[in-house]
Amino acid sequence: MATRKPSIDQDLIRDLANILNETDLTEIEIEQDDLRVRVSRAGTPQTIHAPIAQAPAPQAAAPAPVAAAPAEAAPAAPSVNAVTAPMVGTVYLAPAPDAKPFVEVGQTVKEGQTILIIEAMKTMNQIPSPRSGKVTSVLVGDGHPVEFAEPMIVIE
Repeated sequence: MATRKPSIDQDLIRDLANILNETDLTEIEIEQDDLRVRVSRAGTPQTIHAPIAQAPAPQAAAPAPVAAAPAEAAPAAPSVNAVTAPMVGTVYLAPAPDAKPFVEVGQTVKEGQTILIIEAMKTMNQIPSPRSGKVTSVLVGDGHPVEFAEPMIVIE
């Protein structure tokens, strides 16, 4: 046990759990030196004693083939005319579950018109059209998660 780090500060874990409850977050992860602590509502707290430099090395090798596949798929969608996600969150194509979608393929939209909603941290963010034009493609599904800068709707 001489090679192990000192025991983890239980107060730190309690503080992180309290932050989860206060902010409605689902996960918090902190890193200090070679110690990483993650507190999550979905699972149990994890503690990893490993040099941080070792963790990215296997991850860096794995995304290379994965990155090649989206790069091949990207030319299929005209990224120049795609409206991309300004934040990470959940996409909603209509103002309510039983309501008509904000936009549909073939519809003409005006600059500033709400085209969808992204829910992020329990806040509904209306996403306006950056330009006027015709909706040629909806690339996301209602209720599906989106990443930052992910193409969502193509307006030409």
